Amino acid sequence: MSFTTRPELAGTFGMVSSTHWIPSQVGMGILERGGNAFDAAVAAGFTLQVVEPHQNGPGGDLPLIFARADDKKPTVLCAQGPAPAAATLEAFADLDLDMVPGTGLLAAAVPGSTLGWLTFLRDHGTVSLREALEAAESYAENGFPAAPKVVEYIRRVELLFREHWKSSADVYLPGGRVPEPGQLLVNKALARTYRRLMEAEQQVLSDGGTRTVGIDAAIREWTEGFVAEAIDSFVGIPCRDSSGKDHTGLLSLDDLESWRPHYEEPQTLTFRGHTVCKAGFWSQGPVFLQQLALLDGLDVSPGTADGIHKIVEAAKLAFADRDAWYGDVSDVPGPTLLSADYAAQRRQLIGETASLEIRPGSPDGRTPVLPDLEVKTDFDAAGLTGVGEPNAVAALLDSGPEPSGEARTDTVHVDVVDRWGNMVSAMPSGGWLHSSPIIPELGFPLGTRLQMAWLEDGLPNTLAPGKRPRTTLSPTLVMKGREPVMAFGSPGGDQQDQWQLHFFLNWVLGGMNLQEAIDAPAFNSTHFPSSFYPHEHQLGVVLIEQRVGEDVLAELRSRGHRVGRAGDWEIGRLCAVSRDPDTGMLHAGANPRGMQGYAVGR
Repeated sequence: MSFTTRPELAGTFGMVSSTHWIPSQVGMGILERGGNAFDAAVAAGFTLQVVEPHQNGPGGDLPLIFARADDKKPTVLCAQGPAPAAATLEAFADLDLDMVPGTGLLAAAVPGSTLGWLTFLRDHGTVSLREALEAAESYAENGFPAAPKVVEYIRRVELLFREHWKSSADVYLPGGRVPEPGQLLVNKALARTYRRLMEAEQQVLSDGGTRTVGIDAAIREWTEGFVAEAIDSFVGIPCRDSSGKDHTGLLSLDDLESWRPHYEEPQTLTFRGHTVCKAGFWSQGPVFLQQLALLDGLDVSPGTADGIHKIVEAAKLAFADRDAWYGDVSDVPGPTLLSADYAAQRRQLIGETASLEIRPGSPDGRTPVLPDLEVKTDFDAAGLTGVGEPNAVAALLDSGPEPSGEARTDTVHVDVVDRWGNMVSAMPSGGWLHSSPIIPELGFPLGTRLQMAWLEDGLPNTLAPGKRPRTTLSPTLVMKGREPVMAFGSPGGDQQDQWQLHFFLNWVLGGMNLQEAIDAPAFNSTHFPSSFYPHEHQLGVVLIEQRVGEDVLAELRSRGHRVGRAGDWEIGRLCAVSRDPDTGMLHAGANPRGMQGYAVGR
């Protein structure tokens, strides 16, 4: 590329890349004071909860992948909370619901994000909880400048807040008005929550206890203390949700007290000398690996019409397998789905023209079963005010009605690498300001991750008590030999493992540096069903930044793709850091789209 929107950063001390400039600098500040990459990620993660409340919150979810400099073993931390014990198919049937609502209290899983950050800091960080939380607490107490996207989301849900969610209106409609871009927003109740967690740690330290015991005290406050008690009381109050009715929630004190985040080994696949690590089949992460396996036997030229066609067709096949086979169940045919033989068999389905079918495979001879899908031909992202996480850009199609074309993204991301070689990729999300009403005592809403589970019996992702909904959250870590060499990720719901794939192919096949690979024209398919309520999809649609060029757009149309033209800089929100193990040189890049993401380092 002859032009990039910003330089690829280079240095040897440390790099932080996130979806907002303030958390990136907060994380860098931790590195400057001697903390490691894991301390920096936690401090940035807590700050993201405050400054991007439309993209994540304390009541949301968190998967992350990391590798320590001492043992270099890639490891997943799963802080995706499960469904409550009361979340049964019968409970929803009794409410006459055939989908889990996209907003409100019924869709709340056990909140995992904050508990995940606390666990990760305790086990792998070096600084105190106070040091990790003080920036977030300060921004919540004293205010942060509202980015235009925050204001846009508040404007969308203004009427909902005024008429039904007064506790949210009290925080996000200061003075009874939608804030202006750049206006300082405060959330004093959230600041108090952070302070009470810090005070629990400080009491232990004042009594001579250790750092670990102090963080454990904060964890108890979350799981069985004032946080759990406030949640338990609040979910008993009916609130309006996307079903158009008022419902209470299903979470209980027992749910909150009994669940903890845990560590597990990643799913991996080696592609052109690089081993890509993703979370397990309880997430959509392995769909990235399946796409790589399909493309490994093809000649793929990033940025060309032929390359885009092959990538899109591979995505259709891999995501069909996701919807047929992935879930928090014991019988996912994972080894077969990631095998070279299975990929070779499926690769034969990639032809010269666009497929208009959803075609899951039959690993180990098993018969695939898909949810009952309804194709949406009139989907308009702008019409889903406050609902779910569409995370797509509405296609401006060459024929038919033209949706708005606006981007919708409801997730954040942070990557960090330090001078010792510690590396982490984290994807917190959920608990958005538009997910459910703010709990007044705590200053944050619960998440709505259960909307990703199906209410049809017999599917891998069928809702069940204690079961994790199959999340779209999908951080990535790349190894070369035994060395971690890159961490990256992008918000985007179902698009996360498409946008990340294009970035990775630009880097590994196209020879681009991190910033070039981020800046290159991006695209994605909306062929398969959204993971989010109301689970719409558009057969054959590929959405692409129009600066890719008219020749490319024309060839894609000639191959049968329904081409949707997005703005020149509209698709994707990539963050990335890397490390060269031979030289110790660190690099970072961040997404310019939306004028918010930033990388810092030296």
